[in-house]
Amino acid sequence: MRVLALAILLAATAATPLAAAPKDYAAAVAFNGRPAEATALDAGRHPAEILDFMRLKPGMKAIDVLTGSGYYAEIMARVVGPAGSVVAFEPAAFYQGKGKAAIDAMTAREPNVRLTTDLMGALASNSYDFAMIHLNYHDFYWESAQYHVPRTDPNLVLAGLFRAMKPGGIVAIVDHVGPAGDTRAIVEKLHRIDPETVKADFARAGFVLDGSSDLLHMPSDDHTKNVFDPAIRGKTDRFAFRFRKPK
Repeated sequence: MRVLALAILLAATAATPLAAAPKDYAAAVAFNGRPAEATALDAGRHPAEILDFMRLKPGMKAIDVLTGSGYYAEIMARVVGPAGSVVAFEPAAFYQGKGKAAIDAMTAREPNVRLTTDLMGALASNSYDFAMIHLNYHDFYWESAQYHVPRTDPNLVLAGLFRAMKPGGIVAIVDHVGPAGDTRAIVEKLHRIDPETVKADFARAGFVLDGSSDLLHMPSDDHTKNVFDPAIRGKTDRFAFRFRKPK
């Protein structure tokens, strides 16, 4: 009976992602293999606290959308562990030079991370327990001939993401707070987005807002400066939303 009970327990454990303790998030962030360029950002981003709030767990299948240098993909990989996996999406136009080198080094360190430059190809039905879009959701409203970024329809992106999330799956959004108004014009000028626009977009796609956090609130930011302005860079007021696909 004791053997049978243990077998049942192990089977249940394998089928269900384990709950991550706060120390698990801290350990993922503290991993000494992360580059100095990444760790220098931790104080302003609070990744352990954010992932705790967002409820990333060991064993989850996750995607980091617009991964940049792979900052969050690497931490997520450490949290989900060998039983989980992370897909890191970066557009081909930005997967070059220093960005490519940073991502390639990260995927070499983290065997459970896979890089893709094809977002829609990565959004197969019911693929993910967790998705992260960190400081980049506004970019789905951005277009640039200079950087070869065509106009994107955020509704199509979120429809694909909704399809790709498992029932109950979580989408974590952190972005720079922007003023109300013409979203594309504001994104072009400031690289910010009105939090109410994000809520409306996700509701339209079928997601429910499951939680919000003011952990990254910066009252000194008046939302009028471009996020790359040296006076405010790294110190912007940010919102953190946890959306969930209904079960």
